[in-house]
Amino acid sequence: VDQYIGGKEHAILHLLYARFFTRAMKITGHLRIDEPFSSVFTQGIVIHETYKAADGRMLMPIEVQITTGPDGVTRVATEIATGNPVTIGPVEKMSKSKKNVVDPDDIITHYGADTIRWFIVSDSPPDRDVQWTESGVEAAGRLVQRVWRLVNEAIDKGAEKGAAMPAGFGPEAEALRRTAHKTLANVGRNIEQLRHNVAVAQIYELANALAGTLGKSDEGMPWALREATEIIVQCLGPIMPHLGEECWARLGYNTLLTEHPWPTPDAALLVDDTITIAVQVNGKRRDELKIARTASRQEIETAALGLEAVVRAIEGRAIKKVIVVPQRIVNVVV
Repeated sequence: VDQYIGGKEHAILHLLYARFFTRAMKITGHLRIDEPFSSVFTQGIVIHETYKAADGRMLMPIEVQITTGPDGVTRVATEIATGNPVTIGPVEKMSKSKKNVVDPDDIITHYGADTIRWFIVSDSPPDRDVQWTESGVEAAGRLVQRVWRLVNEAIDKGAEKGAAMPAGFGPEAEALRRTAHKTLANVGRNIEQLRHNVAVAQIYELANALAGTLGKSDEGMPWALREATEIIVQCLGPIMPHLGEECWARLGYNTLLTEHPWPTPDAALLVDDTITIAVQVNGKRRDELKIARTASRQEIETAALGLEAVVRAIEGRAIKKVIVVPQRIVNVVV
C-alpha cells in the first residue's frame, strides 16, 4: 500500500496489527515484503466545547444557547429547556459521554455535505485537530453560495465552450490566466502532499481574482474568464464534488467532472514576466522595484536610481557605485 491514512486509534491498533501479520506472513513464506505500507499519515480529530448544566448534567450543543454578555465580548451559555446558566467547559474530542457531539444528518440536511467537507479541510492542516464551530460552518456555506454565483456570472460573460483561443491577451486577461494556472499547479501539488487547507486558501485567491475581473473589458478577457472558470471548478471537484458536478454541467459538459482528467497547467504561465527587486541605499532598504524579468543590468540600475525614495535618500551625494544582483537586489553606495 502506497499511502495509509488513519486516525489516532488506527495508527495505534490497526496499523500495529497489520504490520504484525505482515511480518508473520513473511516468516511463513507467504509474503516477500517487510512492511505493508510505504507511508503513513495520521489525521486529526474533530473536537468541540463541552457544556455542563448547573446540576452537573452534560448537555449537547443543540441544548445550549450561546449569547454575548453585556460587555460585548464574554460568551454566555444558557440551557434552552430551563433558561438556567451553563458552564462552558474545555474543548475536547467529540464523545457520547461528554455529549459534545453534533448530528451529522442535521448538519448535512441544513448545509449540505460539500459545506461540511470544505469546512473540515479548510480549517487547519489535516494532521491537526479541527474545532467544530457553527460560525465556521456558516462561513463555508457562504463560500459555496458565492462560488455558485461567481461561476454563473463568469459563464454569462465568458466565451462559449470550445471557442478558439484569441491571438493575444490584454494585461488584465493575461494576469487572470497566470493566476488560474498557478492555482491549478499549486492545488494539485498540495492535494498530493495532503495539504488540503493550503489548497483551499489558493482556491480562495483564484475566486477573488476571478471576481475582480468580471466587470473588466480587456483583449481576450471572455476566453480567459472561461478558462479560469473551468480551472476553479476542477480545483473544487475533489473537495466539493457535488458543487463541482453542478458547475461542470453548467459549463456545458455532458460527462462527469470526476471522469475528466486533471488538467495540466501551462508552464509558460507559471513564470512571472515581472519581478520585484529590493532597492537599498548604503545597505538600508528604501524601496522596491517592479521590472521585466528580462531587463538588463543597466535598465535595472537606471530604474532603481529613478525611484523617488532612492533620490531622497541619496540627497545629491555622489554615487560611488551601484551593485546589481540580478533578480534579487540593488544597492546604491554613496
